[in-house]
Amino acid sequence: MTLIREPDHGTPAVDAATLVSLTIDGRAVTVPEGTSVLRAASEAGISIPKLCATDSVKAFGSCRLCLVEIEGRTGTPSSCTTPVAEGMVVATQTPRLAKLRRGVMELYISDHPLDCLTCAANGNCELQDMAGAVGLREVRYGSDGANHRAAEKDTSTPYFTYDPSKCIVCSRCVRACEEVQGTFALTIEGRGFDSRVSPGAHESFLDSECVSCGACVEACPTATLTETSVIQHGQGEHAVSTTCAYCGVGCSFRAEMQGETVVRMVPEKTGGANAGHSCVKGRFAFGYATHPDRVTTPMIRESIDEPWRETTWEEAIAFAADRFTAIQAAHGPHTIGGITSSRCTNEEVFVVQKMIRAAFGTNNVDTCARVCHAPTGYGLKQTFGTSAGTQDFQSVEHADVILLIGANPTDGHPVFGSRMKQRLRAGATLIVADPRRIDLVRTPHVQAAHHLALRPGSNVALINAMAHVVMTEGLEDRAFIAERCDPDSFAEWAAFIRQPQNAPEALEGLIGVPAADIRAAARLYATGGNGAIYYGLGVTEHSQGSTMVMGLANLAMATGNIGRRGVGVNPLRGQNNVQGSCDMGSFPHEFSGYRSVTDDTVRATFEAAWGAALQTEPGLRLPNMLDAAVAGTFKGLFIQGEDIAQSDPNTRHVTAALRAMDCVVVMDLFQNETAAYAHVFLPGTSFLEKDGTFTNAERRINRVRPAMRPKTGTHEWQAVCDLATAMGHPMAYDDPSQIMDEIAALTPTFAGVSFDRLDRLGSVQWPCNDAAPEGTPIMHADGFVRGQGRFMVTDFVATEERTTRAFPLILTTGRILSQYNVGAQTRRTANVTWHAEDRLEIHPHDAEVRGIAEGDRVSLASRMGATSLRATLTERVPPGVVYTTFHHPITGANVVTTDRGDWATDCPEYKVTAVQVTLANAPADTPTAPVAAE
Repeated sequence: MTLIREPDHGTPAVDAATLVSLTIDGRAVTVPEGTSVLRAASEAGISIPKLCATDSVKAFGSCRLCLVEIEGRTGTPSSCTTPVAEGMVVATQTPRLAKLRRGVMELYISDHPLDCLTCAANGNCELQDMAGAVGLREVRYGSDGANHRAAEKDTSTPYFTYDPSKCIVCSRCVRACEEVQGTFALTIEGRGFDSRVSPGAHESFLDSECVSCGACVEACPTATLTETSVIQHGQGEHAVSTTCAYCGVGCSFRAEMQGETVVRMVPEKTGGANAGHSCVKGRFAFGYATHPDRVTTPMIRESIDEPWRETTWEEAIAFAADRFTAIQAAHGPHTIGGITSSRCTNEEVFVVQKMIRAAFGTNNVDTCARVCHAPTGYGLKQTFGTSAGTQDFQSVEHADVILLIGANPTDGHPVFGSRMKQRLRAGATLIVADPRRIDLVRTPHVQAAHHLALRPGSNVALINAMAHVVMTEGLEDRAFIAERCDPDSFAEWAAFIRQPQNAPEALEGLIGVPAADIRAAARLYATGGNGAIYYGLGVTEHSQGSTMVMGLANLAMATGNIGRRGVGVNPLRGQNNVQGSCDMGSFPHEFSGYRSVTDDTVRATFEAAWGAALQTEPGLRLPNMLDAAVAGTFKGLFIQGEDIAQSDPNTRHVTAALRAMDCVVVMDLFQNETAAYAHVFLPGTSFLEKDGTFTNAERRINRVRPAMRPKTGTHEWQAVCDLATAMGHPMAYDDPSQIMDEIAALTPTFAGVSFDRLDRLGSVQWPCNDAAPEGTPIMHADGFVRGQGRFMVTDFVATEERTTRAFPLILTTGRILSQYNVGAQTRRTANVTWHAEDRLEIHPHDAEVRGIAEGDRVSLASRMGATSLRATLTERVPPGVVYTTFHHPITGANVVTTDRGDWATDCPEYKVTAVQVTLANAPADTPTAPVAAE
């Protein structure tokens, strides 16, 4: 299999309705108005030599290789900076142009190391290719003059090397950092012969603002910026297109391989979610897939106090089946259950929930998605009629005002964060509602018009206050409301929201934001053009998470910001398949497609397809399962790809429940905190071994294709089917495409989805059915799924978690760019270079009164428990609020979080925990394990 690279047309595509016809080298060409001559030629199959031009950034016109001749014009203009014109006649290959191009190339080569045979870019070097394209055979200037060949390499970053001796100063890396990533970390230093790419005022790339997204590496036409993995292994010999398994953006990548070794991950330009961009995790942090810590052989043990014993798949499956069957016989089917994973494919998730319902005989199924975004599903279904966001990511390019609340996309969803920054630099206005001053409040060339630094737990009060301004100042879209929304629910909500207790002046003390700022932000959102709402876990992980989601929907409907490009209510999902795990029926009350288990007609459809009688009532959520386990009435749990002992709140309670069970089965890549309480460990597969689909935050169903065989010897879906079969319910498929066919047959929103269609179209966004055979990028365009939009009354109810003299601070949690979730994957890569430990951010005033200095080890204690970590003094958090991440198990941040949850979904209230912070007794360089309170 040969390695086929994506074409580079030299300049970005132009979206214009007017078409222009011209002639290039005698060929008739028609392209959109504004297209460059270079791109027009490339799309027609005519190759013009180029070096500084690439279609991911704007034309620059510095290399002088892409010169052309145009009838009626003097000189030889650069084709990358010359737009097409009607009737234009272009010549790309003439003796004059050939001479000019060879002369330019001679100058480049005269100051370039001629070590092609040993260069890491050999076989993938545009300078090498262009030297051949222009017919360069000799360099008249020799190689003894002034040159840069002794320049030292920068190897400070773990993922790529900067070799200035090979730099041709094309500025592609600088422009990619600015235009694609939006970090502005690179510049051209010096002038003339002394020009060089530089990480600004910093000594090295690692010390600079560079976030190692790889945009500069991807843009570089030479070996100046080269992946460390390519230097080690050489160029790939074949490639596999797949989807990143980190955050909910769902970036498409091309895994370039040597056999079953990944040489590098290249973001695909055709990726519907990422359009050729990436972040440090997806681009570089794939090494965990082959890490020595991987468990690749099944393990069993009679008791959790015994050591593990490696065994065969057959024995492990039989052992688990016997245990679960014995519990069923002795205590009934409702005493066992399972959890699906948001890191696994739709197909793997589907078979797990099917096994639980059909083989276990219970609806006791839950998903890790509930602990992050269950309020999204509930709130949007109540208001709009469907449990998902309304837009595709590209929609942000049409937004005029962006309300970003409870989300930090530059850290949590960095590729979408870059796309958002592009739109902000192009003129959109930003409102940030977050207790913490995230980067987007002020970052290079981007500044929020308003930062509403609300107190944790006051989200609903804030959104009610903003809606009050809209409704009392006559800023609502009356035509939209009359045409698209339920009049009775609107009348009830309008009467509620106009009440004086919802006014900004009445709520500013509670929210912690001046009333004038709330009013200004509300007016801006309502009157600034297309208003788009983007939110994250800072909205959902609260006791009123579902109420807040409904409040956001109310605000969007009241202002008419639904159903077209540039608007909408858009949840930013945390893990790669949060949306998909919910879609697949991972909740105890719903089958796939969010259809109730109590609906006799729906249930009969599944019973007929599966050949099993299914339970008629909802089962237990995970918190209920854990409570029942502690009480002695819940006995067994199957856990797919989730470390609940680290990720779920109130760690002490979680571990007590796990310890009380008779059978815990863990399926995962690594021995994790939960596996310490397991009786069976079934090794899982990495995304590089999976065959199936992920569904990202914009409802985009992407193919996941295997780049290597399963290191475990079997696929996860096969193991699950074997377990179900061993328990008396036969389940078998020849390959995952058949599982998707079953999903499509049973799930109306997936009715038109198949592997064949996905392979043909690249991806689709559900609903995908006869009415929308190529998917639905924008939801609710002509009407809401439920018919008329439903306004919901959103009373503010303060959390029960309150500060006291003993616990005077509020802890809120979040993520950091370089790490992911509980860190099981990223901690096993060089990403620890940037984040080797969780830190506690504390305001300098709060630190001073406690005698805490930068880097001190502190004790973080709540009513639930205590842990220890180092302190970082920063004004990014306001006084009274502290912040930490949860990526390292040694910190165990969830030891201190409570098990209070959202009133509708039990989504944990991670974002509000009353704590105290004191200097720890341990020396500053001594890690301290988390301690559970008695």
